[in-house]
Amino acid sequence: MLTDEEIQLMEALRESGSLTRAAARLGKAPSSVSYTLRQIEARFDALLFDRRRYRLQLTAAGELLVREAARLHDDMQRLNRRVGQVARGWEERLWIVTDELLEFESLLPVIQDFDALDSGVSLRVTHEVLGGTWEALSEGRADLVIGATNEPPSYAGVRWKELGQLGWVYAVAPRHPLAKAPEPLGADQMRAHRAVVVADSSRRTEGRAYGHGAGQATLALPSMAAKIAAQCAGLGVGWLPEARVASLLQRGELVPKRMAVPREPNTLYVGWREGVEGRALAWWLERLSEPRLCQRLVNGLDRYA
Repeated sequence: MLTDEEIQLMEALRESGSLTRAAARLGKAPSSVSYTLRQIEARFDALLFDRRRYRLQLTAAGELLVREAARLHDDMQRLNRRVGQVARGWEERLWIVTDELLEFESLLPVIQDFDALDSGVSLRVTHEVLGGTWEALSEGRADLVIGATNEPPSYAGVRWKELGQLGWVYAVAPRHPLAKAPEPLGADQMRAHRAVVVADSSRRTEGRAYGHGAGQATLALPSMAAKIAAQCAGLGVGWLPEARVASLLQRGELVPKRMAVPREPNTLYVGWREGVEGRALAWWLERLSEPRLCQRLVNGLDRYA
């Protein structure tokens, strides 16, 4: 293994191609640089520089040594930082899973605030849908879930708190047959048309889908954004988060329909695993207790405005 000083010497020789220029850059005598180089070559029993040309050039062995020594040096620096980080109570990484009902863009200001802490904690953010969100937490594929729907499951060691209430609107494209249908719409009218749903990402079960009736044809899509687009295109019908499509409703790109049986708001939850609460998780849980932030996350961004 090379010391920091030896790595600097090797890199100065490679970049300058000259003992004299390398020595000047390092503030050393050329004889000192030459001696140190011979010591390194003796230690590894290898010729590291080709001295036959006017300009010094690394041999294949020298290239390997410089490259790997620099990599190992960087790895050790990262390891030292990570050890200090964990010793101060910060996690090495925080894995956050958001339900597809939440828009990632609404989290960006929170991530920026977290970055300002300069904690060194790496963030990983992924999406799940319906049962897949809670499942990710129970299976260790998440340290924190945001926006999970339905009642929290009875998994051992899972803790949770409410994030807020999400309201829904049943909406169709203006050219869809239901757009001009008399209200309120009943279950039979709904079942006669294909429902657009976001597919459950659960890996344990076949998953669930909401907002459609028994026997109703469905178009299952990977995201709420895709569902909104499909309904605007007239490819199906269904319930949409009211706040996220407010401008589409105002412009008439979607038509709200009054239903005989309205859909109750969904309670969204924050969940985490008990016993693994480092400083990063504690910071996120504190922020996710702020009413204004919770409201922004639940309502999402009206990107169509």
